[in-house]
Amino acid sequence: MMRWIYWSGWLLFRSAFQTFFRLRLRNGDKLLMEGPVLVVSNHESFLDPPLIGGLYHDEMVFLARKTLFKGFFKWLYSQWNAVPVDQEKPDMSSLKTIIRELKSGRRVLVFPEGARTLDGALGEAQPGVGLIAAKAGVPIQPIRIRGAREALPRGSGRIRLATIEVTIGDPIDLAAEGLAGSKDKEAYQRIADRLMAAIAEL
Repeated sequence: MMRWIYWSGWLLFRSAFQTFFRLRLRNGDKLLMEGPVLVVSNHESFLDPPLIGGLYHDEMVFLARKTLFKGFFKWLYSQWNAVPVDQEKPDMSSLKTIIRELKSGRRVLVFPEGARTLDGALGEAQPGVGLIAAKAGVPIQPIRIRGAREALPRGSGRIRLATIEVTIGDPIDLAAEGLAGSKDKEAYQRIADRLMAAIAEL
């Protein structure tokens, strides 16, 4: 069921991005609107998850730092379909949860870099996203965000007015590229690098 808390947040953030950040969407016709999709994007700001979630008209699952799940926010993030991940001691539990969500037909957002950029440059992809992509076997949608760091940079608690641009890339089919079915860390890293390269090209 569509939960009202999720959709209230969706409406609030979507309106804010249109009104205050003059959101520009490029290649919106390439968005995969049906079926399970692994969405991969660069990570500029805390604004990124609601920014991308607002592009779609059904619910999305997100990864979020485990330290954010405290008190009221533990309940709120759960209502927003966030899956906690321990960045200091990563384990397989969150990755398995994401793979299950994808195989059940849901859309999931993952940031291959694993953390927000400090200077605006793209970081290196972590092998975990390659594992998810290989195991889930679903279409992959690369997305590039620009301007979110200017709106809310890492380490800042103050939102600034800025133009945010989101560019949608062509879907990636790992099976068609001969990368599906990988079962070792080196192969997962190659997939992660492939996805990060697709983001960089946008």
